[in-house]
Amino acid sequence: MLLERLPLPIRTAVEREPDVDSLLEVVLDLGRLPEARFADRAVDLGNAEVSDADLRHITDRIGSFGEDNRAGLERTLHRISALRNRAGHVVGLTCRVGRAIEGTALVIEDIARSGNSILFVGRPGVGKTTMLREVARVLADSAGKRVVIVDTSNEIAGDGDIPHPAIGRARRLQVPTPKQQHAVMIEAVENHMPEVIIIDEMGIAEEALAARTIAERGVQLVATAHGNTLENLLANPTLADLVGGVHTVTLSDEEARRRRTQKTILERRAPPTFDVLVEIQSWERVAVHLDVGGTVDRLLRGQRVTPEERWVGEGGRVESRVPPPQASQRPRTAPSGPAGEFSRTRVPREPEASDTPARTLRIYPFGVSGDRLIRVAAERGLGLLLVDSPAAAEMVLTTKAHYRRRPGVLIAAEASSIPVYVLRRNTEDQMTHFLGQLIPEDDAKDDDTLLGVATIEAEDGVRQVAEGQAAEVRLEPRSAFVRRMQHGIAERAQLGSYSTGRDPRRRVTIHRG
Repeated sequence: MLLERLPLPIRTAVEREPDVDSLLEVVLDLGRLPEARFADRAVDLGNAEVSDADLRHITDRIGSFGEDNRAGLERTLHRISALRNRAGHVVGLTCRVGRAIEGTALVIEDIARSGNSILFVGRPGVGKTTMLREVARVLADSAGKRVVIVDTSNEIAGDGDIPHPAIGRARRLQVPTPKQQHAVMIEAVENHMPEVIIIDEMGIAEEALAARTIAERGVQLVATAHGNTLENLLANPTLADLVGGVHTVTLSDEEARRRRTQKTILERRAPPTFDVLVEIQSWERVAVHLDVGGTVDRLLRGQRVTPEERWVGEGGRVESRVPPPQASQRPRTAPSGPAGEFSRTRVPREPEASDTPARTLRIYPFGVSGDRLIRVAAERGLGLLLVDSPAAAEMVLTTKAHYRRRPGVLIAAEASSIPVYVLRRNTEDQMTHFLGQLIPEDDAKDDDTLLGVATIEAEDGVRQVAEGQAAEVRLEPRSAFVRRMQHGIAERAQLGSYSTGRDPRRRVTIHRG
């Protein structure tokens, strides 16, 4: 249908090419030879230069151009983009072939089905929109979710009022002009009760803000943005908010010495809007950052980040390469599901660091203000260390709004038996209440003595059970923090343990597992 709109000599020249089925686009610039572009080459089409008549021949046979200088063919995915001179006249056309290819989302289908918000990045023409369209179809048809597509240039669902069948049962909201995309994004949430919203080519601050608003309402987002890698987004002040944003923080002298850094550092400003970022390297290979927040934190600290690699191997089987463990990060278990089979890596939880003070809580905050948490802990006289990954933490602390979204980092933490605590809101009152329940005020008065006695008690119980002197040993009632420490002592001795009773009489029992 696209070739039928071309002038006959140009169309004939295209059809002579042996690999015409892999045509990407036809480029026509006034006064130059027409050109056909394929994935790995470009060829001139004939010896006649493009004329005004050639350009009019095409523009008279396609839909009208929008403010973004794009037009299409009704009920197809083809796109025609115009180049204009200063007077507004068309002096060039890019006729892009649109294709719906089933299976392009296979490498990330398990992530899409998990409910995590996903952001795709990659160079132009690498297949971002194609994968986005396929994700919409999979979630709407196979997963049975309510999917709404915000279609600014009709590139996802095609031109005309009837969407292309490639989006399956997903619904499509057309956007009158690119400037209104952020408003239509909010309209989609308020009027149509979606479970998933699909957005293509996010590029301005208003769209980033609208995306954060949608994510906070518990709607799964799947979108593309301009950029090749996560580092590109961080360097883009407009789109950095999609991955949490960056701001400058001035540390106290004591904190700077503790961290062994300068006093002025860069830190992530907020929880990322998207849980997962996918760098599309080719139609069949991607690099996946499964924990965007943790990855951004490590990048800002100057640490090396290695994403998980996924590709389609022989026979259409999805294969992956999980990165080796990084500093303060445990290898994550690669998910498996309908998208394919993945190798699994499980590493036992590491013992407590010997140089960490006995009374210091190691917490991974997800969507919780670290500054507030440290301030509240200091007021209670409690040592607190914020770590940059769940694997290095004793517990994960998040908010109700973030927990409802079921991001991958929380799912992975729970699967690894790392406790996840949920605050109603990200406020100091909630944090004070949480720490008060975790460690009662009475327990905080004599930290060293309390923990010393509890540790000796647990170690003695472990010895009795290990030597067969008792089938099980009941320890004295302790606070939640102390009980976790005692469970850890039993776990490192490869013994079982469980808690019984209600606070303040809740206690640990050690037994042979």
